[in-house]
Amino acid sequence: MSKTITMNIRMDEDTRRKLKDFSNQIGIPATSLVNASIKQMLRSRQATFTTDLEPTPKLEKLIKEAEADYKAGRGITTINNKAELEAFFDSL
Repeated sequence: MSKTITMNIRMDEDTRRKLKDFSNQIGIPATSLVNASIKQMLRSRQATFTTDLEPTPKLEKLIKEAEADYKAGRGITTINNKAELEAFFDSL
C-alpha cells in the first residue's frame, strides 16, 4: 500500500457543509468521496463539471414572451422549400 499524505483543500464553509451532508447521506466519508473523485479524474483524464441550469428572471421573461408570440403566430416564418429560404435570407 502506498504512503498517504495530508492535503489541505480550501473551500467556503457552505460548500464544506454541503459536502459533509452529502457524504453522510450516501454513507461515504467526505475524504473517501474526494479521493474517489480525484482517482476517477486521473483514470479518465477528464474533469466533468455539471450544474443544474436555471434560467435567470430575465431569461424566464423572454421565454414566456417567446411562447406567447409562438402561440399567437407572431414572428413565425414558414418556409417550405429552398427558394423560399433563399428569398427569406435575401430579405434580411
